[in-house]
Amino acid sequence: MKVILLEDVKNLGKKGEVVKVSDGYARNFVIPKKLGVEANGKNMNDLKLQKANEERIAKELLEAAEKFAAEMETKEVVVSIKSGEGGRTFGSVSSKEIAEAAKAQCGMEIDKKKIQLPEAIKSLGAYEVSVKLHPKVMGKLKVKVQEAK
Repeated sequence: MKVILLEDVKNLGKKGEVVKVSDGYARNFVIPKKLGVEANGKNMNDLKLQKANEERIAKELLEAAEKFAAEMETKEVVVSIKSGEGGRTFGSVSSKEIAEAAKAQCGMEIDKKKIQLPEAIKSLGAYEVSVKLHPKVMGKLKVKVQEAK
């Protein structure tokens, strides 16, 4: 019997896959536990529509991420940090501070976990920081670190 899986089942398959299992396994385990449904015409059509909808949503998310990345590259965020003589800073600029500054100065909501700093920013100057907006989209944000007054 062919079954459409509604959830991931160990040693059987992933959600949305059509798998062939024995009739007894399907009737006694997969279907009663709501792990899958029989792969008849109606259910196959529902699966096809669901996958088309998921693809459309994924495409919209990708386009939104690309648009946000293009917008982000035109902006610059200024972060102030205490520093001593010779431009030496006390501490470093974290991704949390960059995210807060981006929200306050540009109105951009950026998750601090998506900001990727190659190494800690421990000196004054201008930096370009990578932001992972989508698995396929990386944005660049200009960060200017200046001395706090």
